Amino acid sequence: MRVKRLAPKPAQIETPAQVDLSLLDPLIKKYKGKKGSMIPLLQGTQEVFGYLPRAAFDKISKEAGLNLNDMYGVATFYAQFRLQPVGKHIVKVCHGTACHVQNATKITEALEDTLGVKDGETTEDRLFTLESVACLGCCSLAPVMMIGDETYGNLNGKGASRIVKEIRRSEQN
Repeated sequence: MRVKRLAPKPAQIETPAQVDLSLLDPLIKKYKGKKGSMIPLLQGTQEVFGYLPRAAFDKISKEAGLNLNDMYGVATFYAQFRLQPVGKHIVKVCHGTACHVQNATKITEALEDTLGVKDGETTEDRLFTLESVACLGCCSLAPVMMIGDETYGNLNGKGASRIVKEIRRSEQN
């Protein structure tokens, strides 16, 4: 089964005032002029901001001498990179074969209803991002979802919704 990767919604382009680009200075200093530095620079940037802000691409291109088009090509090719901010909790629903035959689609649909977002989107309060993934490697627990480092197995839509509601409730307290 092939999981469709959704294009992010267009967002406002950040200005340098909204993103503290000085946080990238040590990273650029570490990798500037080194062969094969593009992926480590993008990974480090995402670690700093949680995603890859447009302004960061410009700074890295200018100061590390990397081609802007090449960086976007790498960032859009690899699923690990994000061009939009994500929620505090990333909810990954497995849609691999074992989960698919155990009705993972119903879990995604229930979570979309509960969270008020579509697959690939982030809630307005930036608490949750919902993602379908190809496989989480927990086939014996199918269907499965993962939130952060926590794996939840043998789910149904109601149980998955209950879990995210519980997390939301604990975040509000």
